[in-house]
Amino acid sequence: MSERGTDRADDPDRIDGLARRAQAGDREALEMLLGTVRPRVLNVCRGVLPYTPDAEDACQEALISIANKVGTWGGRGRFTTWMHVVAVNAARSTYRRLKNQAQATDQVYLERPDPRTTSVIAGTRLDLLDAMDVIEQSHPQYVQPLLLRDVYGLSYEEIADQVDAPVGTVKAQVHHGRRMARPLLRGQE
Repeated sequence: MSERGTDRADDPDRIDGLARRAQAGDREALEMLLGTVRPRVLNVCRGVLPYTPDAEDACQEALISIANKVGTWGGRGRFTTWMHVVAVNAARSTYRRLKNQAQATDQVYLERPDPRTTSVIAGTRLDLLDAMDVIEQSHPQYVQPLLLRDVYGLSYEEIADQVDAPVGTVKAQVHHGRRMARPLLRGQE
């Protein structure tokens, strides 16, 4: 490892380089890229889905999506920022699928809460996902910036690079998204 740590496997410059090679058709680089980003992708999915097997399913879905769509990364921002968005979308998709399955079946209610449907933080994570689904129906442009900022803590600049919008627009989208989410999180749809 070099003095500045640039030889680390999770170094953003190294990851960007692997992504560029993968875009050019280097299969070995793609495999190395997927192996390198998998822990990050899993952490993003765990941030949305507290039940580990569900998070692992979403992670697998995200990695497949990354492999199939690596060519769509524009290269302006960090690959890891783009990857973050793909992982959030996979986790949200998995959540929706699980929610629909749960609603479609007669569930037996257990004395202990089911960890797949109960958030570690008293349901607020699941409430947030439901709120994002409601907001997405009328204002889809607010959802991604809001999740990336408030759930994953990305900077406005990183989000602007990812969604290809000016920083001021991203700030406004986050502000409006928060305003729309507040009553939904309080149960005042």
